[in-house]
Amino acid sequence: MPRMTSDGDLIQRAATGDRSAFEDLYRRYARPVFGLALRRLGDRGRAEDAVQETFASIWRSAASYRPERGPGAPWLYAVARNAIVDRARARSDVPADIPDEPGAEPGPAEQAEQGWVAWRVHRALEELPDREREVIALAYWSGLSQSEVAEFLGIPLGTVKTRTRAALQRLAEILGDVDGI
Repeated sequence: MPRMTSDGDLIQRAATGDRSAFEDLYRRYARPVFGLALRRLGDRGRAEDAVQETFASIWRSAASYRPERGPGAPWLYAVARNAIVDRARARSDVPADIPDEPGAEPGPAEQAEQGWVAWRVHRALEELPDREREVIALAYWSGLSQSEVAEFLGIPLGTVKTRTRAALQRLAEILGDVDGI
């Protein structure tokens, strides 16, 4: 049985203009991305638009994928999540009136703190074994449930739960060691 080409390889080939690699990615991910978009947006037409936008973005930005940062699936789901968020924002009506009170958006100090925390978490994630990092990326950044992660990776749900638990314990240990980062 021939080995299935990895998502990362397909993304890299798509970056060179390889249409068959891009079509393989589409066949693998169009349905899961549509399911995710439909759950988030609650509208079939908007979900279809998000899928189209996702794959157009993948075609345009495949060269930005860096395999050393992790497997292709989390990168692809991050592109999808951005397209879905864009679709959700497009539905939001812009307020006609100027608000009476300042917005709840974080100020510069909070943004700096969030940046520091994000950097620490990113560094901690790099220390996880690939299998653990993959389930965390699919669950937290791609918004998949543990059952969806299991189905996506083709592994038992119990394995996903075990890897998630181990990854979260390891992250807690790493992030608890403030001097080590």
